Amino acid sequence: MISSLRKDIVRAYVEAFNRGDIDAVCRCFAPDALIHGVLGGGDLAKVRPIWEQLVASFALSLTLESIIEEGPLVAVRYTERGQFIGAFRGIAPTSKPYEVVAMEWFEIPDSRITRRWGARDSASIFKQMELVVN
Repeated sequence: MISSLRKDIVRAYVEAFNRGDIDAVCRCFAPDALIHGVLGGGDLAKVRPIWEQLVASFALSLTLESIIEEGPLVAVRYTERGQFIGAFRGIAPTSKPYEVVAMEWFEIPDSRITRRWGARDSASIFKQMELVVN
């Protein structure tokens, strides 16, 4: 496998997220993939509704700032931007924008992502959107 193909898979994932195309996001993953993130984790069936809600509630977009590949692993750093436009987990939207650094780590042994870990500064997002967490 040509190593840049792994980066292309991650770029396709980012582009699909930015379009709000969760079907295309899911096609980047192996059927038995495991996804770990700040809002929970699990298989595609468990994580897909979280992604759908994020896209609908926050109109998020990812700007790929850097991408590094080492063997089957790809690490990325993004600027994540969004605006709280729709209710999220019972919280009414504030229409406030946010911008944070986000990072993800992908394991891609062949042509699909088998594991993904994501991290972002949720506290900063809540502060920028003027949300109070009890």
